[in-house]
Amino acid sequence: MSGDIIIEKQRQRAPSQRALQTRARILDAAEQVFADRGYDGATIRDIAALAKAQVGLVHHHGGGKAELFHKTVARRADELSALRLQALAAEQAKGHVTLERLLRCFFGPYLDRARSGGPQWLAYARLVAHVSADPRWRDIAAQCFDPTAGQFITVISGLYPNAPRSAVATGFVFSVSSMLALLTSQWRVEALSDQAHDSLGDRQLDQLIGFCAAGSDAIIRGA
Repeated sequence: MSGDIIIEKQRQRAPSQRALQTRARILDAAEQVFADRGYDGATIRDIAALAKAQVGLVHHHGGGKAELFHKTVARRADELSALRLQALAAEQAKGHVTLERLLRCFFGPYLDRARSGGPQWLAYARLVAHVSADPRWRDIAAQCFDPTAGQFITVISGLYPNAPRSAVATGFVFSVSSMLALLTSQWRVEALSDQAHDSLGDRQLDQLIGFCAAGSDAIIRGA
């Protein structure tokens, strides 16, 4: 009996700091490899090599390839959702909601992380773009992104009471795609304009919001 109790206590013991660091390193590596090569081009061995970990450790912390992909997407989605919903609640508390302000609540937290959180956040944008472009990841999108997106779409729909929700959703999806383009395709702007692009800042956020608000408004009013 005492042996069973010891085993149960070991199972309930919190992960060590070393285990948490290893898990974070593996997820960082998975994020980079999946972002660079897509799901099909990535391998567990590639991820293990980048993380400087044994393949067995990758399986231990991440499971199989599909499960690891899901965990990698979900890791930052929870943080982003919390920040976006906090911003949305604060904006609603002010009592005068506009489309531009709603988009700022959604875009702002990501751009803040992209500016200050290191290159992993830009890799995550490429990863999200992979998920958004491939219907086989519908379940991941439904779990990680749709609840928060749905709340924003509901609030935006309140600004256009006669518009179909499908039109609001279309404008929102186009807007999210524009945000991902800003985060992942600045090199294209640089190539086409023949000058160095500006780092992500308030000016880029304002441009993104103005572009998406105008486009979304045109789609919704034209529905």
